Amino acid sequence: MSQHPARILAASALATLAGLGLTAPVAHAAPADPVQKRLDTLVQESSFPGAIAAVRGRDGRTRTYTAGVADLKTEAKMPADGRVRIASNTKMFTAVVALQLAGEGKLDLDAPIEKYLPGVVRGKGVDGRKITTRRLLQHTSGLRDYDDVLIGDFFSVLERHFEPRELVDTALARRDSPAKGWDYSNTNYILAGLVVQKVTGRPIGEEITRRVIKPLGLRDTYWPGVGERDIRGPHPKGYLALKPGDPYRDVTRLDPSMAWAAGALVATPKDLNTFMTALMNGELLRPAQLKQMKKTVAAPQFDTVGGARYGLGIATFKLSCGGFAWSHGGSAPGYATGNGVTEDGRAATVAVTSLPSDLPAVKNLEAALDTALCA
Repeated sequence: MSQHPARILAASALATLAGLGLTAPVAHAAPADPVQKRLDTLVQESSFPGAIAAVRGRDGRTRTYTAGVADLKTEAKMPADGRVRIASNTKMFTAVVALQLAGEGKLDLDAPIEKYLPGVVRGKGVDGRKITTRRLLQHTSGLRDYDDVLIGDFFSVLERHFEPRELVDTALARRDSPAKGWDYSNTNYILAGLVVQKVTGRPIGEEITRRVIKPLGLRDTYWPGVGERDIRGPHPKGYLALKPGDPYRDVTRLDPSMAWAAGALVATPKDLNTFMTALMNGELLRPAQLKQMKKTVAAPQFDTVGGARYGLGIATFKLSCGGFAWSHGGSAPGYATGNGVTEDGRAATVAVTSLPSDLPAVKNLEAALDTALCA
């Protein structure tokens, strides 16, 4: 078990800045609702321009919440279930496809990735002949992240297009020693996406769409097309300030290729709840593969007090009301998303329209998600 996934996504966001189911009709929450109060706190105390939440109860009923504005210039209202870049939550989708292929006997999670990507992984202390797909999905490969190298002029890099092999080669060119034990790295999921493409002969985005998005009827979730920089459909604008006190800059329009299989998807909070509920209900994976996905290892980077655990593309966190939830979380320029699903059918996603700029903002985001699952 671990602390909140908001810390997972926020730790990633802060590091980046430093390196530079069947549901009933949606019901809108009353202002006195504790979840609404938490969202208002995110806007009033943590200065997020806007916040959205979708909360699914055990009965399948979904409630949506908003706070703040969708556009700082026009002060347009937040869309009740607007689309956002869900960033590293994409890793859950990539892991599901890999595990589906394993269940079909098409992918051996414990075979060296050299079998699928011959000669691709050769770097200081890392070798594709000694790394398995399981270790990629679990973040125990030793591969360092490419983010720190590529992010120089942070705003200009948002307009660049990257090929997956360019991202991998950037990580392999790093001269620091390989990571030991569990170490979160987007490079792992770029390679996992390449493995899926090699096995299926089709683009990873197409496989995610065919195997996950369409079967679950996720109408507001999609894989962006090559070079597609705008967000389709109703959505709040995303903003970025490199340090507290800086003015927000609109970064809604960007090229998501730098995230690819590690974080390119766009979705709504409600769709993300539907995905996670279906995943835990066994609708996407066979029992053997779901069991493997949920087999976790300690992930201390995700938790400053210790105890965080990570499976194959999914993590756990403790709830203040007892028990735990499964989650991932994600942060991209302009958006941060925390989410969780419990064993008894509760699910919640909270999204804000800028990255957390300090630890109090992280804690407020954690508290909002915990309240959404426990209230």
